[in-house]
Amino acid sequence: MKPRLVGINHVALQVDDIEEAVAFYTDLFQPTAVSRIPGAAFLRMGDQFLALFERGPRTEEPHFGLVVDDKEAARRTLEEAGVEVLPGPFFDVRDPSGNRVQIVQYDEVQFTKTDRILSGMGLELGKSEQALDELRDLGLAD
Repeated sequence: MKPRLVGINHVALQVDDIEEAVAFYTDLFQPTAVSRIPGAAFLRMGDQFLALFERGPRTEEPHFGLVVDDKEAARRTLEEAGVEVLPGPFFDVRDPSGNRVQIVQYDEVQFTKTDRILSGMGLELGKSEQALDELRDLGLAD
């Protein structure tokens, strides 16, 4: 059985100047929070985020976080189809056009869907304690 697509957790972009990029997005839009690490900024949109990485010595490249119901089923399906899993700490692959896709499992990330939406999608999914803690830290879960 193929893994089910659930949503998009994040989009990661490369930018020429972190401060300029953050100013652009925060002057025009209101994220729920902005956090930073050297060479990167994360614009929160509730349970999703836009990751901005400064071009240069960092190894991050543009990609998006594709949420699935079962990451191991996705791994098996992709490997059986001959899709190479890229080296590194995450479960990343490339689509036929070379776009980088990071596969994340619904219960392991802060991305959420309401019970009604999950039911409408034919899914019964929960969250790990770690994901729930992340959501609580963001004020998005009890």
